[in-house]
Amino acid sequence: MSTVLVVDAANVVGSVPDGWWKDRAGAARRLHERLLVGDTSYDEIVLVLEGQAKGGVRAGRDAHVRTVHAGRDGDSEIRAQVDRALGAGHVVTVVTADRMLGANVSPAQVVSPSWLLDRV
Repeated sequence: MSTVLVVDAANVVGSVPDGWWKDRAGAARRLHERLLVGDTSYDEIVLVLEGQAKGGVRAGRDAHVRTVHAGRDGDSEIRAQVDRALGAGHVVTVVTADRMLGANVSPAQVVSPSWLLDRV
């Protein structure tokens, strides 16, 4: 049974007031780079990007990180990715600070952006 970490990129990037709003694509690229080399034990990391952030990382797989560009909104895409992984029998953890989203991804575990940033 493999483990999947689904990352709400907007929430993670937005949790650090480092000027990300001036360059959303660059902030997404930096997060992607950190996920590639970060100290996580997950078999797959799904990075969900929306809006201008999609310009920072192409959709597709890079090693164990799979980047997904949200078609409508990030929350809907995150729920779809969680459903897909759970349906395949994977153990899923979601990184988000959005309480409503977190309540809608059960039975996946939900962790905070700071939890992830401490590891990457």
